[in-house]
Amino acid sequence: MAAGAGGIVGTGVDVAALVLLVGSGVSIPVATFLAALLGAATIFLLNKYVAFRDHSPINVPQLARFGFVAVSAALLMAVAMKIVAVRLAVPIVAAKLVCAAIVFATWTYPAQRRLVFARPALA
Repeated sequence: MAAGAGGIVGTGVDVAALVLLVGSGVSIPVATFLAALLGAATIFLLNKYVAFRDHSPINVPQLARFGFVAVSAALLMAVAMKIVAVRLAVPIVAAKLVCAAIVFATWTYPAQRRLVFARPALA
């Protein structure tokens, strides 16, 4: 539940950045990639401290794993938006919301849960 709420807040940041970037003349795929990274940074902080209750200090390995997940998700979003918003001509915000839901459910949440915020196994 909290991961979903963090995703909603991060997606809000992401969508706002996307609209501003596209409105400034940045291409949809590039704007999508950049906005997704900004939203991902927001989601990282909310997921780390709220959703997954990980109060350990941010460390390089965790940040590297998150970076991998975030960049992968941003690339998936850029490709999805190229298809949905550009080729299928779905309005940008609607396309973003559909693509974000699919990428979140199939990649971002599972990868964050298993790779970034995995709890150590009890011995």
